[in-house]
Amino acid sequence: MNLLILESTCDETAAAVVTDSLEVLGSAVASQDELHQRFSGVVPEIAARAHVERFLPVIQLALERSQLTLQDIDAIAVANTPGLAGSLLVGLVAAKTLCVALDVPLLAVNHIHAHIYACRLAAGRDVFPCVGLVVSGGHTTLFDCRSPADFRVLGGTIDDAAGEAFDKVASMLGLPYPGGPAIGKVAENGDPAAYKFPRTFLKDASRLEFSFSGLKTAVRYSVVGPGRADFSNLNLSEQQVADLAASFQEAVVDCLVGKSQQALAQTGAKVLCVGGGVAANRRFRQRLEAELAGQDVELHIAPLRLCTDNAVMGAIAVEQFRAKQFENLDLDAHPGLMR
Repeated sequence: MNLLILESTCDETAAAVVTDSLEVLGSAVASQDELHQRFSGVVPEIAARAHVERFLPVIQLALERSQLTLQDIDAIAVANTPGLAGSLLVGLVAAKTLCVALDVPLLAVNHIHAHIYACRLAAGRDVFPCVGLVVSGGHTTLFDCRSPADFRVLGGTIDDAAGEAFDKVASMLGLPYPGGPAIGKVAENGDPAAYKFPRTFLKDASRLEFSFSGLKTAVRYSVVGPGRADFSNLNLSEQQVADLAASFQEAVVDCLVGKSQQALAQTGAKVLCVGGGVAANRRFRQRLEAELAGQDVELHIAPLRLCTDNAVMGAIAVEQFRAKQFENLDLDAHPGLMR
């Protein structure tokens, strides 16, 4: 069986061809970073229009790399939740059109669950049950993953996602978009203890929640002081920017690592799987590995190529195909996280 997977939840247009044995035959991703850089964040309308322009070339490229044609495809899978409404709808229309044209079944992909499944793909074996942490530009959520088809939310951010906070702090510091890679690079030359930033909820093991709004505000006050909105002409030295970036990054990492450990303790799980764009952060990966070393916990972090949004991780739909859990063509987009 050959499955064509489409991904357009935010600002990456992606397609992949995967077999029912989870072999990736071909994959393609078109990034929109250059379209959103001037706004220091994703503009939903621009993202949706770009998907319209890019989907056909991306699908064609994925097929060429797989050395297959559309006639070799046995089912279409598409991410329909969560994400930007316009972007999701573009992917849904493309998937439904292909299903009608090829007379093949439709499968729905939960984009957040797929980020965890990327760990399953990289491991080459079953990783469930596990605690799953998805940490990205739009989501910071902990799951009790009892199977590929049974994800239960343990807790998540009550305000900004970690990746969103990275983008906003990068903008404050005059660093380019996307903020995660920019802060990570600058932070290598900074002192993570230079500024004492808050770690909200970290000491409360009963709450598996995150909050980065206060941290973001603390950085703002450190940069411009209370009551000032203008970030121009700050005249921060390179070392100050590096110290601010490193201290901010360390606070985020402390919260992510600490809450992951608390989730493991609460659930009794022996496996931790981590995915999402922020999982590509070098300091975060180092700290996870160091903190869990020597503990009776198996750690899986999605490989760098599968951290940012891609269609390969949508291979979680293979599980649904095996169970014959097909969707009708009235399948709708659900921008909010479906639990």
